[in-house]
Amino acid sequence: MPLATVNGISLNYQVKGDRARGTDVKGSAPLVVMVMGTGSPGRVWELHQVPALVTAGYRVCTFDNRGIAPSFEAASGMTIDDMVADTAALIEFLAEGPALVAGTSMGARVVQELTLARPDLVRKAVFMAGHGRLDQLQKTLSAGEHELDASEVRLPPKYEAAMTAVMNLSPATLADPNAARDWLDLFEFTGGPVSPGIRAQRRMDHDFDRVQAYRAIRVPCLAVGFADDRMIPPYLSREIAEAIPGARYQEIPDAGHFGYLERPEAVNKVLLDFFAS
Repeated sequence: MPLATVNGISLNYQVKGDRARGTDVKGSAPLVVMVMGTGSPGRVWELHQVPALVTAGYRVCTFDNRGIAPSFEAASGMTIDDMVADTAALIEFLAEGPALVAGTSMGARVVQELTLARPDLVRKAVFMAGHGRLDQLQKTLSAGEHELDASEVRLPPKYEAAMTAVMNLSPATLADPNAARDWLDLFEFTGGPVSPGIRAQRRMDHDFDRVQAYRAIRVPCLAVGFADDRMIPPYLSREIAEAIPGARYQEIPDAGHFGYLERPEAVNKVLLDFFAS
């Protein structure tokens, strides 16, 4: 991925298109900008969403949020406004706005705030596991995560993998022995020390309530909830759709917080249908 200097920092980004359709050329097809959630690089979108969007004729920009190397790690701290400004500056850098924009979890919150602050840059917006506030469980979980980071205690890899699975996957996935084994092996393999940048992402303010503010959004929006999401329960995503005038809500069954990885066909259909409507 190339590095772009935007908003005073370096962001690692990539734009992909279907060369056979000519969509690798700037301006030849609608641009979709994808914003990832806490602790994950932009390349996660390339597993399922980027291929589906490119096949449908879109050009897709993925990038590593600040906090994720080789983008600026911002180990000393960051705010959601910083990340919104980064995303806005990247769209301006690409000179292809307004763009179709989608995000998940923390990335959904970035897209929500971008849609409110810079509607000139957003053609349509999708919020997967979006939320305008956190309930007490999420706040407590975040506080405990901060304490764990500060203590530098390392959880046993198998235990950490199991907890990651329980918090991010649907019971329907975990009920399948083969799928459960594959996911647990993946989480165990990819676990390990948390980087300073990811710790900074985790330390961002979790005591916020922006639901009423989102009533001022006028861009076409779709909120996607994952039915079995323990991290961001779907009622918080539905709440966003109810606040934004004209917004739609769609729920993906048998999907946890990683629903875009668990049920990619369903998620991709929702994205493509909304962007084409």
